[in-house]
Amino acid sequence: MGTGTFVMAALVIVTGVFAVWVLRGYLRQRGDRLITCPETLKPEAVRVDAGHAAVTSLMGHTELKLSDCTRWPERQTCGQDCLSQIQATPHGCLIRSLVADWYKGKTCAICGRPVGDLEWMEHTPALIDLHHLEHRTSTWEEIPPERVFDVMATHAPVCWSCHVTETFRREHADLVVDRPSLAEPAPPQQARH
Repeated sequence: MGTGTFVMAALVIVTGVFAVWVLRGYLRQRGDRLITCPETLKPEAVRVDAGHAAVTSLMGHTELKLSDCTRWPERQTCGQDCLSQIQATPHGCLIRSLVADWYKGKTCAICGRPVGDLEWMEHTPALIDLHHLEHRTSTWEEIPPERVFDVMATHAPVCWSCHVTETFRREHADLVVDRPSLAEPAPPQQARH
């Protein structure tokens, strides 16, 4: 192997290591977070500039800055004092983590089976508003991030299978036929004389 080939191979390896490092940093920092706005003392959803955080982590100190906030564009020039909350508990204020913790140990409000671990990439977690007359299921993608705690107080978890079933029932009511469960005994037959 010549010196030029060795140098090229070393550059490819070093570049690959840096790319993996940046990608891991990016994946760690991405996602909506729920913080308490220091100015209003109300929950707000923010997003960290994950690319900037990943690149600055290469220099030994991750620098956080916001790329989005529910109070923007009106308050875009704020001091971003909420970043101290993210630095204190980077994983704890991620909305995905808050929702996953809420589902732990809970059962589906419709079928009663354990909800289990959440698989965000395969099926977005679902929920149902038990206080609303329609008992309509929805997914967390439909919930504004700043309302997460309010929704957790008024809704119950629903498994993906029941959410799909209820959505089909709602959207295609003319195609749904309810049949008695096999577990229910059939009504007694009347004897004919």
